[in-house]
Amino acid sequence: MDGTDLAFAGIAGQAELIATGEVSSRELVELYLERIERFDGQLNAFRVVFAERALLEADQADARRGAGGGRPLLGVPIAVKDDIDVAGEVTALGSNAHGDVAASADAEIVRRLREAGAIVIGKTNVPELCIWPFTETPTFGATRNPWDLQRAPGGSSGGSGAAVAAGLIGAALGSDGAGSIRIPSAWCGLFGLKPQRGRVSMAPKAEAWFGMSVNGVLSRSVIDTALFHDVGSGSAPVDRDRPEPPSVSFLSAARTPPGKLRIAFSTKIPPLVIARLDGDARRALDETVELLRSLGHDVKEQDPDYGFDTMPAVLMRYLRGIHEEANARPYPERLSRRTRSMSALGALVPPTLLERSRAAEHTLADKLNRVLVDHDVLITPTTAQPPPRIGQYDGRGALWTLNAVTALVPYNAPWNLTGQPAASVPAGFGADGLPRGVQIVGRPGAETTLLSLAGQLEAERPWAQHRPDAFA
Repeated sequence: MDGTDLAFAGIAGQAELIATGEVSSRELVELYLERIERFDGQLNAFRVVFAERALLEADQADARRGAGGGRPLLGVPIAVKDDIDVAGEVTALGSNAHGDVAASADAEIVRRLREAGAIVIGKTNVPELCIWPFTETPTFGATRNPWDLQRAPGGSSGGSGAAVAAGLIGAALGSDGAGSIRIPSAWCGLFGLKPQRGRVSMAPKAEAWFGMSVNGVLSRSVIDTALFHDVGSGSAPVDRDRPEPPSVSFLSAARTPPGKLRIAFSTKIPPLVIARLDGDARRALDETVELLRSLGHDVKEQDPDYGFDTMPAVLMRYLRGIHEEANARPYPERLSRRTRSMSALGALVPPTLLERSRAAEHTLADKLNRVLVDHDVLITPTTAQPPPRIGQYDGRGALWTLNAVTALVPYNAPWNLTGQPAASVPAGFGADGLPRGVQIVGRPGAETTLLSLAGQLEAERPWAQHRPDAFA
């Protein structure tokens, strides 16, 4: 197989090639290390690369395969977002406020992936404390979108999105506290599933951002994400949330058409958010609606009842979560001025008010989910606007930046508040040549429905073969 084709093959395809002996793990790791060396100077997707360790582990994987050993991801490289612990490495969170204390152990999701045979090739860049949907920091610089180097790849899993989109890795871990898997997936032309809260362990943490954030993956295809969830899902004793496992495997769901679904679609922007829907994003949604109808689904327009309490509830957890994260840094004085201002805003959220808001979560979730009583899935745009330009928010204050970026991505955070699954599915390109995505939201615990529907969309409108020209 051509080296470029192999780089863009995705983790499911790479696992099969290694298992059949068509390619070795060392060859694959060497390929990615060469591409990272050649291209990452343009992208700045990786904060750190574990070249020597990855090659050693690749040789061990090849020896294991030669001896008849088999694991689902044996010898397949992955990348890890830099808010997730890797043993022996600092978790920098986009800042130099971390000190020099390395993680003593892998996070549970990293441990599970290693157990499945995966090789950690490096850690990807994030905005400071994972706050923003763009990935630019005073400490580590700007991460760029492979489709347009003057644009952001999104955030906070921006380095992960850029790395996968440019073929520097087959899949990368991400986290999603207000859209941070779905946003870079939409802007980088990838598939990104925010799973049900608790589906993927947050250990060593019990939760993050008061239940708003979950761990997941950014990948080139639905099958890649399904394979990740089959090997990576499951809770640890420390996890606050522990959903029941699905009745079928994620891979089986991704490979099985969903049957006729009742689907609601909406472009409504939640109240209190001032935003405008980009024409290309609207066309992407409209074309997806027509495709779904042609596939036999019952598709009707119906808006969720966001009410006037959804976004304030989101904001309380988001800001207080930032405050707690900032205070947990060994050297919080090293945080940027804008991040310190965001932390100060979070300090204004009284813990008692946050507790009342969390106690009311089920009532709010029931209201938001009324649209899913008579429908199996809700579809919205993933983002309202294309990605911002690099440096667009330089020198801007906390409140100005918060208002500006919320207008770009108003559709994501409500479903972090409820904890239910939602995914971004590639939906073509705009007139600017940049990818667009649609968000599909499932009922609580219904990732398998989303994977089945996304797999059907991918079969009808393949996207994984699209590659940014400069990296193809």
